[in-house]
Amino acid sequence: MLNLRLISKILGSLLWMEAMLLLLCLFVAVFYQGSDVLVFGWSVAITIAAGCVFRLLGLHAHNNLGRRDAYFVVAVLWVLFSLFGTLPFLLHGSITSFTDAFFETISGFTTTGATIIDYPEALPKGLLFWRSLTQWIGGLGIVFFTIAILPSLVGGSLKVFAAESTGPIKSKLHPRLSTGAKWIWVVYLVLTIACIGSYKLCGMGWFDAFNYAMTSTATGGFSTESSSIMTFHSPAEEYVCTIFCFLSGVNFTLLYAAVAGFRVKQLFRNSEFKFYAFMVAAFTAFIMVELMLNLDYDFEHAFRSSVFQVVSFITTTGLFSDDAAKWPHVTWVILGVCMFIGGCSGSTSGGLKSIRGVMLLKVIRNEFRQILHPNAVLPMKVDGVNIPQSKRVTLLAFIGLYLFLALLCAFTMIVAGVDSTNATTITLSCLGNVGPTLGLEIGPTMSWAELPDFAKWIGSFLMLVGRLEIFTVLVLFTPSFWTEN
Repeated sequence: MLNLRLISKILGSLLWMEAMLLLLCLFVAVFYQGSDVLVFGWSVAITIAAGCVFRLLGLHAHNNLGRRDAYFVVAVLWVLFSLFGTLPFLLHGSITSFTDAFFETISGFTTTGATIIDYPEALPKGLLFWRSLTQWIGGLGIVFFTIAILPSLVGGSLKVFAAESTGPIKSKLHPRLSTGAKWIWVVYLVLTIACIGSYKLCGMGWFDAFNYAMTSTATGGFSTESSSIMTFHSPAEEYVCTIFCFLSGVNFTLLYAAVAGFRVKQLFRNSEFKFYAFMVAAFTAFIMVELMLNLDYDFEHAFRSSVFQVVSFITTTGLFSDDAAKWPHVTWVILGVCMFIGGCSGSTSGGLKSIRGVMLLKVIRNEFRQILHPNAVLPMKVDGVNIPQSKRVTLLAFIGLYLFLALLCAFTMIVAGVDSTNATTITLSCLGNVGPTLGLEIGPTMSWAELPDFAKWIGSFLMLVGRLEIFTVLVLFTPSFWTEN
């Protein structure tokens, strides 16, 4: 049975954490004297009250969190955070539909970046800051954030971390999980602060610099303007955005070890990083040639636009500096592949993860060798670490389930009347937490407001499943989760 008292205690504590985040937005609203001051005041009060109720239900709970409890907590927590995250939008009236408000909020926390708001510049500053903050907190994970600052919250924090962390291979900075989490958060903070400063140096105002830095390093994609980075007409800002999105798509543990330990060569010896960097370079070169040949872009413009969009799609950020809907359709295929592959494990990016691409290539290579040498025992190593058979089975199960979900949801949308291009890219975008699509009705520069409600709920479900890497959510729907010990 689930330890419901402990689960309530955890959820109550984390709702208080969300209330503190809403309080920060209240200060922003007061500073800019916006129409959302009372909105955030009520949101803070309601969230604190709900946290108190959960904490009361969790009185005298034993801090013994089981694996089943951990998976349940993580899945429910992301939904609960999104539910209370809708309050500012609904109370302000900028979003009147609960479906739209929930879609916008879960898109923020899962760092997908798909939005139903056509003109975000019309929102008050507090709400804009809240959108960006949801992505920044969701970048490394709500639970991961808690482990870093509240290590004594639960006794089974490692199990919670395992339920939320991304990638098939887990690496640790420190034997104590809370210490390792703090160091990874230091990397995240340093990247964010450096990004804020770089945007400011390139001419952005402080408010825009903070917002775009949070959504760039979180690889989220929400912006303060409907035209995204294009609004500023600044090549320098586009390059800054590209660099920080690329860095945020690298495994943070690897990034910390390479920079803090002065072992940069180790970064370039890492198989996943080499795969990730090669994909970015190859796809950028291909699209750049297409733009120069078919749309008469000059060399610098072609390079800047192609590398920005490739990095934005492969890191699942979703910011844009050009309208990719007007590009040759063959480039859509490349960007679609970027959406599917994603960045590195242990980063803020979504998608399948580059490490799985590396592992899949090695599995295929071994299969060819096995055909020629049927009796050979062929180990599979990634950076000198032997990958056991169980991990290989999990890899194939994950990819199979990923593709099955994508096909099922795309088929459902097509049957309901969404055109095939949009249905396919919407599914890939939500499941990979990417944000933009590549259709004509809902293109990469458009909001998702025109989608029917059922499609938004499918998209919301896929965002959650994609952020928690499928199994963490879907295991809750298996009978054995509720019946077996």
